Parts: sequence; C-alpha cells; structure tokens
Amino acid sequence: MKNSLTQKDGLPIPVKGAREIFSLLAEKHLTLSTAESCTGGNIAHNITLIPGSSEIFKGGIVSYSNEVKHMVLGVREKTLAEHGAVSRQVVEQMAEGACRVCDTDCSVATSGIAGPGGAVPGKPVGTVWIAARYHDTIRSGLFMFSGSREEIISIATSAALSLLYSTITSPDNAPSHDGF
Repeated sequence: MKNSLTQKDGLPIPVKGAREIFSLLAEKHLTLSTAESCTGGNIAHNITLIPGSSEIFKGGIVSYSNEVKHMVLGVREKTLAEHGAVSRQVVEQMAEGACRVCDTDCSVATSGIAGPGGAVPGKPVGTVWIAARYHDTIRSGLFMFSGSREEIISIATSAALSLLYSTITSPDNAPSHDGF
C-alpha cells in the first residue's frame, strides 16, 4: 500500500492503520465509534482485531440503508433527498450521529459506491465520501478509488482511519494552553 492517500482535491493524507489509531486514542484516553455504509463494518472489524480495543471502541453502526442513516444516526431526510447518500453532508451527519448514539469523543463515517454496480451520473464506482469527527471538529473528503469491491472497501477503510488520525493530530486541534 502507498504511504499516502490523495483526496479528489489533491490533498494527501498519510496512511495510518488500525494499530496506530488504537495507540493514539489509548494515549489520549479517547473513545471511538463508527458509522459505515460502503465499508460495511470493516473499520470496526479492523479496530476490534486489536487486543484491548474495548478500551477505546464503543461501537459502530452499519447504516447501509437511508432509513438507518436517518432513523439511527439522525441524518436529515432533506439532506438525503437533496444531496444523496454519497455526499459530504451525509457523511458529516453520520459522524455526528455516531458520536451522539455511542457517546464517543471521535468517529469516522463512510458512504460510497464499492461496486461493481451502483454507479450514477457523477458518482462512478469507487466514489467514497469519508468524514472524521474529533470533539467539535469534522473533516471530510471525497476519494476516488479503483479496484474490485473488496479492494475499494479495504482502501476506504485505510483512508477513514488515516483521516481520523490526521484530524486528531492536526495542530488546529492541539489543546490550548492559554489562560492557565
């Protein structure tokens, strides 16, 4: 695997795996939840393969249908109707919903088209929106992957974990030491 992923807008994200996320979250005493559509629980699976993951991982929602996105995660029906399930607006609401439902510090959300079917005009197979939430910060990105269904799910999983890692470690999210 490459050591960086590139969003559709050209911004690189260094690749980080489940163990690196686990270590970072454990070190910072943070909890994690997931809201997965196109990855179908693969992010949660990769986290829970790590011994001790119950220290940081509270749960995940596989929201494959729009009904689950709306009823469980609280994605607004209007957002789904106006933007479609594979959109920035939807994955950001999914990430917010995962944190709310699971009462966690951070979350990742994915929605995309893993193929081989499901493509629509403007959203070919391999189109994946990913959002990462850390406290009140949400970062999202559009990715265009290629490969088999399994390969797209795998690389989308890596991209989600990597986006979460970069969101948490961003200098913009460093704790303020002012006023002590």
